[in-house]
Amino acid sequence: MEASVGSAKLKLLQGDITEQGTDAIVNAANSSLMGGGGVDGAIHRKGGAQILEECRLIRRSLPDGLPTGDAVATTGGRLRAKKVIHTVGPVWSGGNNGEPEMLERAYRNCLALALKMGIKTISFPSISTGAYEYPVEKASRVALRAVVDFLGENTGIEEVRFVLHSKHDLWIYEETLEGEKLRY
Repeated sequence: MEASVGSAKLKLLQGDITEQGTDAIVNAANSSLMGGGGVDGAIHRKGGAQILEECRLIRRSLPDGLPTGDAVATTGGRLRAKKVIHTVGPVWSGGNNGEPEMLERAYRNCLALALKMGIKTISFPSISTGAYEYPVEKASRVALRAVVDFLGENTGIEEVRFVLHSKHDLWIYEETLEGEKLRY
């Protein structure tokens, strides 16, 4: 599925984020930035040691780890994408502990960093919906609203992809995009 948001394209697809040829891909990282499971582990494995080396350098200035909602960038290593933007999404704990605001912040900070770096195309996973157990239905509303609003307020990014791991997640994102009547 594809929609136009201002001068940008918003695409929803099922696939492997590590295979995307966008300028940057987003890593749903843990605060240590040292790799892990899910999307994080896949990006580190496929991208190679150069990503981990740059994450170690970043960690020198972040002794407590990357705060939830913040974003930093590294090389893409052996990935098709030239850059990886790492962000930490919130762990779901019922929805009354600021999770929607932290998730929105993660998406917006990734886009702001991409814009600052001159990145024109970027691919996102569904942040926090794996090991952090954020319900996909709720996360899709926050994610799509954050991206649509950001693209409506800023120019420079030409394409944003949501690369969903499963058909089920893709269906939820498509239903959200159609049903939420997001202004785009």
